[in-house]
Amino acid sequence: MRTTSAALDRIQPSATLAMTSRVLDLKAKGVDVIGLGAGEPDFDTPDFVKDAAIAAIRAGKTKYTNVDGTAELKAAIAAKFKRDNALDYAANQISVNVGGKHTLFNALVATIDPGDEVVIPAPYWVSYPDIVQFAGGTPVFVKAGADQNYKITAEQLDAAITARTRWVILNSPSNPTGAAYSADELKALAEVLRRHPHVWVMADDMYEHIVYDDFVFTTIAQVAPDLYERTLTVNGCSKAYSMTGWRIGFAGGPAWLIKAMAKLQSQSTSNPCSIAQAAATAALNGEQSFLQDRNAAFQSRRDLVVSMLNQVNGLSCPRPEGAFYVYPDASGLIGKTTPAGERIDTDEALVGYLLDTGRVAAVHGGAFGVEPAFRISYATSEELLTEACHRIQEACAALR
Repeated sequence: MRTTSAALDRIQPSATLAMTSRVLDLKAKGVDVIGLGAGEPDFDTPDFVKDAAIAAIRAGKTKYTNVDGTAELKAAIAAKFKRDNALDYAANQISVNVGGKHTLFNALVATIDPGDEVVIPAPYWVSYPDIVQFAGGTPVFVKAGADQNYKITAEQLDAAITARTRWVILNSPSNPTGAAYSADELKALAEVLRRHPHVWVMADDMYEHIVYDDFVFTTIAQVAPDLYERTLTVNGCSKAYSMTGWRIGFAGGPAWLIKAMAKLQSQSTSNPCSIAQAAATAALNGEQSFLQDRNAAFQSRRDLVVSMLNQVNGLSCPRPEGAFYVYPDASGLIGKTTPAGERIDTDEALVGYLLDTGRVAAVHGGAFGVEPAFRISYATSEELLTEACHRIQEACAALR
């Protein structure tokens, strides 16, 4: 007897959430493990955002709202897009959802039919292909290794597009690599997309505000205004504002697509939490200078982790432009043997070894589509990062 749907059978549980659960289980058993698998800032939600949520509760803003967002939050999002990205969106071009993942889910499920293809640069965030497959579409992966700084070229994109291509997903800065596309690199990709007017563009800008050195963030509709009408610009409050648990994602795009997403949302979650929407309104409208201080801390952590991992014989760790991840190439460790005599044949075996021996949790590269590698989140203290990297160094040095 069949117990689950064919759609559910097409997807797998999130590898990142699975590792997080494993770490929590080990810690509950008293194991001294350092978890570097979760994609979550360690900074607290700003006090002014918390205060806005408390004020909303006291003001009785605890009822249903418009399905895809309050007028106040949509106005704040429109102002954010104008301020940060030079993009103009009206209220009927903005969707508010239960986290960025929900935004992506709504857009893809509302537009994909069986046989449709979605071009996904790899390494990719783990949920992209599963959402596409749940919707009945086919992910088409375009791989970019460490030698390309994990960024695809215009030539690769052009070769991947077919008559069946529905979407191209561009995530910059990237989860899992931290790689970010410059304005010139986006313009080169846009030139390809102009030759394929049937293809829509999903710009996942969730890590927009977490960039380093002299890197200047841009999004594709900003550098290629002629693609505005077929671009969904996705963002949220989770990463920059340390509001992962508040679950607010949003997007700007063509009115017909926003209406379609609202239709789907009306029959699934209905509106996002009214209190979280009030908090998000305050976050987007409030003073933004704290972002620079947090970025300075993230940049210091990045430099520490990149330096220490590159001291490991067998690892090669590129220096990312943004986000709070590194994605070291582990080719030099595959084929080695642990002190217990077990052969490291895959990056999944490698991260298992690092967890069992080094008590450090990472996520294997196979989950993100480019291997052998692994993802480390450096969204934790420099003290813990230093200890974790020492443990990785020692565990890798013991391999033969």
